[in-house]
Amino acid sequence: MAAAMAAAAGAALWGWLWNERFWFPANVTWADLEREGAGDEEVYPRAAHVLGAFPLAVGLFALRQVFERFIAKPCAIHFCVQDKSHRVQPNAILEKVFTSITKCPDARRLEGLSKQLDWDVRKIQRWFRHRRNQDKPSVFTKFCESMWRFTFYLLIFSYGLRFLWSSPWFWDTRQCWYNYPFQPLISGLYYYYIIELAFYWSLMFSQFTDIKRKDFLIMFVHHLATIGLITFSYINNMVRVGSLVICLHDAADFWLEAAKLANYAKYQRFCDSTFILFSAIFIFTRLGIYPIWILNTTLFESWELIGPYPSWWLFNGLLVLLQILHVIWSYFIIRIAYKALARGKVAKDDRSDVESSSDEEDATSNSRKGIHSTSSNGANRINGHISSSQ
Repeated sequence: MAAAMAAAAGAALWGWLWNERFWFPANVTWADLEREGAGDEEVYPRAAHVLGAFPLAVGLFALRQVFERFIAKPCAIHFCVQDKSHRVQPNAILEKVFTSITKCPDARRLEGLSKQLDWDVRKIQRWFRHRRNQDKPSVFTKFCESMWRFTFYLLIFSYGLRFLWSSPWFWDTRQCWYNYPFQPLISGLYYYYIIELAFYWSLMFSQFTDIKRKDFLIMFVHHLATIGLITFSYINNMVRVGSLVICLHDAADFWLEAAKLANYAKYQRFCDSTFILFSAIFIFTRLGIYPIWILNTTLFESWELIGPYPSWWLFNGLLVLLQILHVIWSYFIIRIAYKALARGKVAKDDRSDVESSSDEEDATSNSRKGIHSTSSNGANRINGHISSSQ
């Protein structure tokens, strides 16, 4: 009985998920698209196509490993990027506390360990700080990750811009909605979409193995929204406007990765200038072009030409969600860019994935004695990738 009810509920959910009234405007069915695409010359998007992104995502992840090992690492060595991490003094008692109890002991536990080991409390705090940082990737590893993302973003943006430059909807966004949804899928657009979808799936999973940052949750929501946008827009054949969204977002990303590479290689002036350029492009595209060009056509031009329907609301809801994230990231970018202009270099923000060094702790704790504190290297991400360091 329970199995029959579960099967019935599953069938109802499946039927609702693929309900034509959800995906398409009135009087359009899946069968209509199949009939239109029955010829050899015209192909229309199908839900099964997006499954091809999963093996491609695995392939991209494998390609990344090869790229980092045989291309990025030699480049890092050439630019003298250090592959060193501070190894803590071996101590069985502190290691047991670190692995079994807590990585951040409170004051009471620190006092107990101080008496047990006959160590100064500050020395124990320093040990735990270095031990936490010991588990984090080195600057060398970050350089390789950034070089992979820089290469992908640059190549995919170049391809997308070249493809869209000859597309009519790039110059007239109303072309995204004429004769919708009966718009044949061009092979170049299909590959552009599937490669982007595969890349973001690879980012989604690699986020759990890459450097952990304080904007982890924001980035997780960003990747989900991006994957949702690409998938939904593909299934209901909004690929024309979707390609504009993808290309617009790729325009700034490789500049940020370039700034991070310069930061890790200690080319500070190039890092600062590239980050300022990234900031200008990011704000111009995400807070200027995106709402005026993209949201205008998806919210108003599409309403006028095809009218709203359930998946239209979902699609635009995801686009608005991305705009909210754009505002959040722009705040962090403006703050860091302001520090770069005010101090003459890109300063470390408060979301660093590497904790302060023991030198910083000592200097800060002794600031009452007039000792000036300095901060250690740090690298962060905004839109998945903010890098900033001193």
